[in-house]
Amino acid sequence: MHQQKRQLELVEGNLPVFVFPTELIFYADDQSTHKQVLTLYNPYEFALKFKVLCTTPNKYVVVDAAGAVKPQCCVDIVIRHRDVRSCHYGVIDKFRLQVSEQSQRKALGRKEVVATLLPSAKEQQKEEEEKGIKEPLSKSLFFEQSFQPGLITMAILRT
Repeated sequence: MHQQKRQLELVEGNLPVFVFPTELIFYADDQSTHKQVLTLYNPYEFALKFKVLCTTPNKYVVVDAAGAVKPQCCVDIVIRHRDVRSCHYGVIDKFRLQVSEQSQRKALGRKEVVATLLPSAKEQQKEEEEKGIKEPLSKSLFFEQSFQPGLITMAILRT
């Protein structure tokens, strides 16, 4: 039964792919973020081949864009942003990790990771804080009411 399920997954090409993180955010003013690491996990009992594709390969360098992952192991894939210009701020690029069984060519599964270049980490944090302050009260407070005969109670839950 287990072998049959595995074969079905392999044939259909929908093998789950485990990658962390699922989003990369690069900050123009913080050079330490220009190089980031994706970790590809292989929880399976068989080895996987992988390939990293990108929607804008001229903006990134992918170290070891293809390789193998042993069963129940992981590999780190280094991604460097090499075109940090203001015209790229806010543009969402995508990386696709395709995996296949070691001896096969057909992709068994894939996972997409989005990448965005933002101007400043401090500016982004400030925007998020302002957004939280400006957010209507009804979005950040939830009320739970419970009714007992002769007694009304109210609990305030903050998000």
